[in-house]
Amino acid sequence: MERPPNLAAAVEAAAEALIGVLDSATSRHTVSVSPTQLRVLSLIMSHPDTNVNRLAELLDVVPSSASRLCDRLEAVGLLRRVADPRDRREVRLLPTNAAESLLRELQERRHRAVQAVLDRMPNRVQHELLLALLAFGQAATMTAPQTGSDSTARSA
Repeated sequence: MERPPNLAAAVEAAAEALIGVLDSATSRHTVSVSPTQLRVLSLIMSHPDTNVNRLAELLDVVPSSASRLCDRLEAVGLLRRVADPRDRREVRLLPTNAAESLLRELQERRHRAVQAVLDRMPNRVQHELLLALLAFGQAATMTAPQTGSDSTARSA
């Protein structure tokens, strides 16, 4: 089966629409943290025992920039720095209960916003979308050799 010529463009447009739905759900919240700070909190939640150097790696920034982000989050009560019990020279970054509540609430808002869009789609299309997204996710995790442009190989 031949790939429709506008498939990649359709996926990009759908991704932009999804980002718009998620951003809208986030912006309706009276949150006083920036998208970058929310990302920092999410990274810390998903990577336990993170220190500033590891956070800097995850964000692809210099450690001093990561430290300043942490300073701001700590100042508003969303982050704590604690000594690692195994090595007191290490300082771990921990989200506070307020940060965990904030992230949970934002996740619930985003989920409801996406569900509202899905509810406007027929059940059959929702099921097809689920299958397509699962296949896309699986294909995205496969490692493929970088061979240059795929269109060159098809036209030869």
